[in-house]
Amino acid sequence: MIRIAIVDDHAIVRAGLRQFLSEQADFRITGEACNGRETLDIVRRKDADVILLDLSMPDQSGIELLAAIKAREPDLPVLILSGFPETHYATALLRQGAAGYLNKECDPEEIVTAIRTVCRGRKYITPAVGELLAEGLAGNADGPAHEQLSERELQVFLRLARGETVGHIADNMALSVKTVSTYRSRVMEKLKLASNSDLTYYALKNGLIQ
Repeated sequence: MIRIAIVDDHAIVRAGLRQFLSEQADFRITGEACNGRETLDIVRRKDADVILLDLSMPDQSGIELLAAIKAREPDLPVLILSGFPETHYATALLRQGAAGYLNKECDPEEIVTAIRTVCRGRKYITPAVGELLAEGLAGNADGPAHEQLSERELQVFLRLARGETVGHIADNMALSVKTVSTYRSRVMEKLKLASNSDLTYYALKNGLIQ
């Protein structure tokens, strides 16, 4: 029996996933969460064999939540189910420990296949994500600039893009203001941007924030 936790801030999405996945004889929904705190409670209780994680959380980004989950349970598979296209986040999240990345427009049966795959200790790579990974290995420079950011740089970038101050980010990420400022400078350099408003515009244009 595969125990599944569904993490999504929309109750109707969780209900639809719960109903569909419960029809599988080898699946059991053992937890649901609508924010980061509830998700980490499930992780602490060891109530799930796989986490089905949406990226848009009200209290923290799915990227930050993935990092928090992997810090506590490195071997727990986290399957990303996102409304964002693969090109926006997939390769970065796989590098950061996600077991797979699916767009919410995928065939529901693909979610079933992905869950069974990651619970066997394997990554679930869709053809679209596989192509992105291959392009990255080939050194394709045509991909979005934000794919070149490290995990920390991406976290700082998204927080800045949402209007958070350097001091607030430092407090929330348990970093010094100087360290966050350094990350900000690296992000600006890699994305070739000049101001925080440029960061916000870039993030909105690329569908990284809503």
